[in-house]
Amino acid sequence: MFIFIGTAVVVASIAGGFILEGGDILALYQPVEVLIIGGAALGALVIATPLSVIKGIIKQAIAVLSSGMVKQDYLDLLVMMFEIFNVARKDGLVGLENHIEHPEESNILQRYPKFLANHHALAFFADTMRVIISGAVQPHDLEDLMDNDIEVLHAEEERPSVTLNNTADSLPGLGIVAAVLGVVLTMAAIDGPPEEIGHKIGAALVGTFLGIIGCYGLVGPLAASMKHRLTDGHQYLTCMKNALLAFNKGVAGVIAVEFARRTLYAEVRPDFLELEAACNETKKK
Repeated sequence: MFIFIGTAVVVASIAGGFILEGGDILALYQPVEVLIIGGAALGALVIATPLSVIKGIIKQAIAVLSSGMVKQDYLDLLVMMFEIFNVARKDGLVGLENHIEHPEESNILQRYPKFLANHHALAFFADTMRVIISGAVQPHDLEDLMDNDIEVLHAEEERPSVTLNNTADSLPGLGIVAAVLGVVLTMAAIDGPPEEIGHKIGAALVGTFLGIIGCYGLVGPLAASMKHRLTDGHQYLTCMKNALLAFNKGVAGVIAVEFARRTLYAEVRPDFLELEAACNETKKK
């Protein structure tokens, strides 16, 4: 929603200011300039970018249209881990195997469909729990293992936004290319009437304008929005990491999730009593 609002504000401010200055808005309608700049940018993106990253750009650009992680998502994560840790307390680590090896069949995890749908989060949780169940790793080694996993996942997920930002940086230069082509056409018609020459020069300058506004007003902000959205995923995994570390050290489930709760940003962090009430509610099921 905010993507559309921001885009509307950018377009309305620029177009409105141009009109208030006495400009003809149709003078900015130059589809050929858009073709030159957009086509060249897309071609350069395809040349420089692996297919997997291009798919990532499309996926993340669509994802920024959603609301992202909200407070309820983190509360569900904390409560889910509390339930899993309680199973270990009651039945031992062996009792976790069915929940970890076949998460889609787990009567606990089935109550948290958004977590199950998060491929990276589910794999991170399940793989770490497998290591804990094996009992073959010390707490400090487990932390290094999870940090490495989070770092690699974050670097991989960051590639689309970095690539799109690089594309945004190229737009002003491509706008100049479009302007130069417009000047070439103007020179070819230099002996024509002044109105025709003025029209061609105006079209050339619109190319420069489109390249700059595309960079700083549209594509660049979209890349920044994609990068900010990655923070949600990073915080989600970090939250799990802290709970799993505490659990591996033998801390009670309710305290383990409290370690995780304290790592969340204030805007999405449930308070202590809210988490306690949600955890107590699971005991009635």
